Amino acid sequence: MTIVEAQPAPPREDPAASRESFGARALRVLLTQRIALLAVLIVAVVVTFFVQDAGGYLTAPYDFDYMSASLINAVPLAMLGLAELLVILSGRGGIDLSVGAIVSLAGMTFGFAYGEWGWPLWAAIILTAGFGALLGAVNGFLVSYAGFPALIATLATFYAYKSIAIVINDQQPISTAPIQDLYAITRSVELPVIGPYLPDVPLAIFTFLLPTVVAVWLLLNRTTYGRRLYAIGTNDVAGRWAGLPVRDTRAKAYVYAGLISGLVAVVTVGQFASARPDAGVSGNGMALPAITIAVLGGVAITGGIGRVAGVVLATLLIVWLNAGILLAFVGNEGSQYQLLALGAVLVFAALLNGLTNRRYGAR
Repeated sequence: MTIVEAQPAPPREDPAASRESFGARALRVLLTQRIALLAVLIVAVVVTFFVQDAGGYLTAPYDFDYMSASLINAVPLAMLGLAELLVILSGRGGIDLSVGAIVSLAGMTFGFAYGEWGWPLWAAIILTAGFGALLGAVNGFLVSYAGFPALIATLATFYAYKSIAIVINDQQPISTAPIQDLYAITRSVELPVIGPYLPDVPLAIFTFLLPTVVAVWLLLNRTTYGRRLYAIGTNDVAGRWAGLPVRDTRAKAYVYAGLISGLVAVVTVGQFASARPDAGVSGNGMALPAITIAVLGGVAITGGIGRVAGVVLATLLIVWLNAGILLAFVGNEGSQYQLLALGAVLVFAALLNGLTNRRYGAR
């Protein structure tokens, strides 16, 4: 008779421990993968406003057509967010407070060239982008070669560029017929093939935003300059010992930021159908929302960390959040709550970046 010994049963996995482990893994993904976190937040914001719309709590429908139309606001914000991405990546407290003032001054330059001097549109755009790059080069020189702190240098040029934009045409906008006709570049268009099944999309997304996104992505991920920028942003002392051109690399980041700001100037002229001297500085200006978007998108304020995709998703989050807030309140109250939301988002992003860097190391 053969005696078979009973085998001990395998230990049962504790469901509570398994759930805790899954929760910890999910938290780690959300904290270390900013793209995943932003995607979750975008879904949460959109679903929240859809539910409020279904319950009749909004002053107007929050639907896909409204969301698509609001994307016109994403074009300048995302482009300036990419400009801030470049300068913040350069490290040493890199930041550019003057991007809004560059938009104003470059926009007036575009207004003169295209609206009054009769330049062809393509030549006026090239002139405006080049002029923006020149203004950015002034920032780059002050920060990289003169040794000024970026906060002080770009704050000084903000005031200088803003004042020049105001006085250059006696505080008057340029609204000639060619400038007014430029409003067509911001119109919404139907997508080819699938257009009948989707809302129309602002044309500027394809003519300005997407080319800028692709160009910045290629610059950072497929060029030697991009690798140098990440390197000096992480540790410029090590970069200097490695023989990298630290000052030149950092200065070029401000030049590229100025160039992008010049292109944003063209977009804003088209949006307003007028070259306005306060286009980039009215209210709270364009610089603070752009910085908020960059930080929310995962750009480390210390430099060396940041991705293009994070900036784009952060822009969508801010734009669709602001669009919903406008419908949640009557009159001008919504714009005030937008500022509150912007400040809250900036604090949240800064705290999240600090927590991520301390516990896991950002990606």
